[in-house]
Parts: sequence; C-alpha cells; structure tokens
Amino acid sequence: MPHAAAGIYTYAEFGLTVLGFLPIMAVSRYRHRADPTQRLPGRWMRRLGRTAGRLTPLWHFDIEGEAPADILQKPYVVIANHESQADPFLLSWLPWDMRWVAKEELFKPPLTGWAMELGGDIKLRRGHGESVRSMMRECEMALAGGIPVMLFPEGTRSKDGELLPFKDGAFQLAIKAQVPVLPVVIAGTRQMRPKHSKWFGKARACAKILPPVPTAGLADGDFAVLREQCRDAMAAALPDLRSRYGNI
Repeated sequence: MPHAAAGIYTYAEFGLTVLGFLPIMAVSRYRHRADPTQRLPGRWMRRLGRTAGRLTPLWHFDIEGEAPADILQKPYVVIANHESQADPFLLSWLPWDMRWVAKEELFKPPLTGWAMELGGDIKLRRGHGESVRSMMRECEMALAGGIPVMLFPEGTRSKDGELLPFKDGAFQLAIKAQVPVLPVVIAGTRQMRPKHSKWFGKARACAKILPPVPTAGLADGDFAVLREQCRDAMAAALPDLRSRYGNI
C-alpha cells in the first residue's frame, strides 16, 4: 500500500478503533471510578493502543529486555524517553498495567482526549504548581494501591531525538514512595510521527526495558543523583537501539 493511502487508512482506522472502544471504556471507568489505581480502565486504554497499532500497516513494534519478576505485584515508577506521539502505542505493549501521566492539552481533543480521560490517565498542566501537586498526589495513591505509574521525565518530545535533561518529579516521587525506578528506552517512533508532523511514517520501533534502579534508603535530597543515574543508564542504552531501529 503506498504511504499516502496507508496514512489515510491509518487516520480512519485510529478514529474507528477509538469509537469502538469508547463505550466499553466508559462502562469500565464508571464501574471502577473509586479505584485509585484505575487498573481496569487503564487496561482497556492499552488494549486500544495495541489494537490501533496492530491494524495500521505502517507501524511495527518490538519489546526487548526483561520485566522485573515482581512488577505484577509491586509498584514502580516507569520512565521512558519521549520521541513521538507514537510512543504510547509502543509502550502499550509492555506486559504490565500502569497509570500514565500526560500533559493536560492531550485530554482536550475529541476521541483521543475522551479515551485518555476514560482510561484513568493523570493530567498535568506544566508549570502550574497546583496541577503538579495534584498529579503527585494521584501518583502516590496509585503507587500505594500497587500499580506502577508512567512518566516521560523529559517533559516533552525531543525535536531531534537527542535525550533532553530530565525533570525532577519522577525521581522525587520514587524516593517519597520508596519504590524502584524502571527505565525504558525507545527508538524508532520518531520516524512514525515526528514532532509537529501531521502525517505518519512507515517504521519499526522498539522499547527496551532496562534494569530497575532501587530507591531503598534514599532521602528526599537524593533525587538529583537518582535522576542522573537513570538518565546515564538510558543514554548508554540508546545508541545500540537506535543503530537497529532508525538512526537519527
């Protein structure tokens, strides 16, 4: 299928997939509205991501690395680099439940925004103190309920694929909750949907799970060391992954 035709098909397929999932997700969200983990509504959101990604001929996803043996019973703060709007579709293939943090603007468009709301994703208005505090409270409740939370510590998509400086929130959260940080590195999604692009590209992408970084015994003031330790591990893993999944 030519790329232009595949792109048009992909837009239509995404829209129809979301429309098909929304009623189911609305019922799940209502039934589990008091659950701080939003585990089952979020599971439907990841099914939506996997289904939409599976049905487009343009995208192909791989997962590498081993998930921690206890991740189905124990909460983690999961972090990943952020290259593209295709990243959530790729990360939907990770084999565990998560609550996701996403910027507030993503909840506004119809269909995709409704799906994120119904899936229990956590809103964040960047640069707004009360929104940041509310997000941290939601994350803490989710972790206390036993579910991992997912954040992009760069805070925005990288324009050129280079790893941006990490913000502090994910690491402060992990230390406060005394849960490990689980880094995941992504390569290949930038070619699928570059920042500010209105179109889709044909590509194969991969998410690689790295070893978890423990926080046991760390104090509030140690977040910068934890942050740089995680960033260094991700920066070291990215060149090999990018050499196999679309060099930048």
